[in-house]
Amino acid sequence: MSSNNNFSSFDDENESKFMRKAKESPFVPIGMAGCAAVVAFGLWRLKSRGNTKMSVHLIHMRVGAQGFIVGAMTLGVIYSMYKEYSAHKDLGKDSK
Repeated sequence: MSSNNNFSSFDDENESKFMRKAKESPFVPIGMAGCAAVVAFGLWRLKSRGNTKMSVHLIHMRVGAQGFIVGAMTLGVIYSMYKEYSAHKDLGKDSK
């Protein structure tokens, strides 16, 4: 019975760690979800690709997924820079 208790506490620790990390950088889960959506859409379109070669279709899927990830990372960096700049700006107002 005590082993079941350990597993539930392990799940709680991991879930809270994931949620904490997601709150620190919210664009990472968005990027992961977007990548999964692009891959799912590409797999759905696989059956109706027409004369397109499989390798070209897979390259297009990869470029789309990578583009979404890079876009999410760029927005995340811009967001963190903005947050850091705003925090320093607010601290400067308090010290005057």
